[in-house]
Amino acid sequence: MNKKTLVLGASVNPQRYSNMATISLLNHGHPVVLIGQKSGQIKAEPILVSPPELHDIDTVTLYLNPSNQKPWYNYILSLRPKRIIFNPGTENPELFEQATRIGIECTEACTIVLLSIGAY
Repeated sequence: MNKKTLVLGASVNPQRYSNMATISLLNHGHPVVLIGQKSGQIKAEPILVSPPELHDIDTVTLYLNPSNQKPWYNYILSLRPKRIIFNPGTENPELFEQATRIGIECTEACTIVLLSIGAY
């Protein structure tokens, strides 16, 4: 099943984990929406610099450190994704608790590893 995924903190830099995760998501057939600090693209997918109106987001995978997540709380929660993945370095008890309280599944995991072991 393809899971529409928002990659928050996307980067054109191929050495960044957000870039590697995006490529892995695409290679596994998952549609992506990319938001980053700078516009660009990964494969043919554009990186947006402002939050678009989105619907039917299954997963938000975070590549922003906790202090950079704060301005995004309302946006992330308004999307009502089924889950949020806090990748290594993005762990955030405050957002985790707010999301869990409204029924969003939260997990501290690595998107790349989840995809590689078939657990995404």
